[in-house]
Amino acid sequence: MSRILLVDDDPDLLRLLSMRLTAAGYHVQGVDSAEAALAQLAIERPDLVLSDVQLPGMDGLALFDAIRARHPALPVILLTAHGTIPDAVEATARGVFTYLTKPFDGKVLLDRIAQALALAAPDPRDQTAREPWREAIVSRSPLMADLLSEAKLVAASDASVLIRGPSGSGKELLAQAIHKASARAGRPFIAVNCGAIPEALLESELFGHVKGAFTGAVNHHRGLFQAADGGTLFLDEIGDMPPALQVKLLRVLQERSVRPVGASQAVPVDVRIVSATHRDLDAALLEGQFREDLYYRLNVVTLTLPPLAERREDIPLLAQHFVERLARKYGKQINGFAPEALKALATAPWPGNVRQLLNVVEQVCALSTTPLIPLSLVQRALRVPTVEVLGYAEARRRFERDYLVGLLKLTDGHVADAARLAERNRTEFYRLLRKHGLTPELFRNDAPVATERQEKSPD
Repeated sequence: MSRILLVDDDPDLLRLLSMRLTAAGYHVQGVDSAEAALAQLAIERPDLVLSDVQLPGMDGLALFDAIRARHPALPVILLTAHGTIPDAVEATARGVFTYLTKPFDGKVLLDRIAQALALAAPDPRDQTAREPWREAIVSRSPLMADLLSEAKLVAASDASVLIRGPSGSGKELLAQAIHKASARAGRPFIAVNCGAIPEALLESELFGHVKGAFTGAVNHHRGLFQAADGGTLFLDEIGDMPPALQVKLLRVLQERSVRPVGASQAVPVDVRIVSATHRDLDAALLEGQFREDLYYRLNVVTLTLPPLAERREDIPLLAQHFVERLARKYGKQINGFAPEALKALATAPWPGNVRQLLNVVEQVCALSTTPLIPLSLVQRALRVPTVEVLGYAEARRRFERDYLVGLLKLTDGHVADAARLAERNRTEFYRLLRKHGLTPELFRNDAPVATERQEKSPD
């Protein structure tokens, strides 16, 4: 059932439209202001926004601009009075799907809504079970929903895609999803990390070489471009590619053919390029570290993965997903996290993003001995010091015991020496030892064998 966010400050019209759209089979959420609409969008992304232009405070056009900035793939239909038609026309030129003038025909409204929903990418949150292209991406975040909608749209084309995002945010998973959603899904998907292979080997790895092309080239080698023919080549960390190879990559993209190292003839290749980087390529352009012509070849469409800290609603979902997977791996009966442990995960900073979350969950699964993972294990994996607030009496008791243990270790269990260091007589010192259940002889290096200086309690 498609979800429509309805925005109108007229309560009668809001109620009437809600009833009409609900009867037509839509799930309708109605709000009376643009500010309330943005708040609702932060909670749940609808499939379409239907808004009046004339609203108190922020008007419908400003609402459209805010929606376009945050959810560029979300269709918006505006309802306008005759006096605001010029504004509505301008908004249509800027990306509003359409506008309707009041009073409007109910059938026309339903037709426009159906057209907008048919042209828009479906909300991926409703497609998980039916669309295997994105099954590896676990999310309920509105930010990720918009990103996946855009990914589904661009997958239908053959445009080159540049995926931006911090390390560990899942750029390769998104690249695989684009490949699976494309017409190339039955052909190879091949990934290569441009920053992990030495420059001397990267050219041969990408383009291949012929026998005898260089010392050690004892056989012909098909490069990754040829191996990915008909499919997708994912160039990870493209920002780390050496300048000399950037020139050769540009030539391959322009000519759609690759010449192996040492070969005299080029080989045609049909490859879709998806690249990714955590670097700021715009800054690299200004610094002369990345070619401008290659940048525009790779950056036909840009998709930006948000850091995990910006989609915290995904943390419990991802953590549970990882627990189920890792529990099977380690052969353990682990059902999930204790509430305090889950809260610690949800509020952690996550500089390493999803990759760090997976690492933390794997650590706690490997060490857990209970069906519910406790807070202490999560804090240990996050390297968060455990803060335990004690009552004064318990804190004093622990300090006193630790102090006595330290003295007995220092004096090799000899009470006379320990009492002297503590500036207490032996009788009082023995009383303290009994209070804490400490046996001096157990601190002797030769314990439990008796020594010549075996000391007895004066009592």
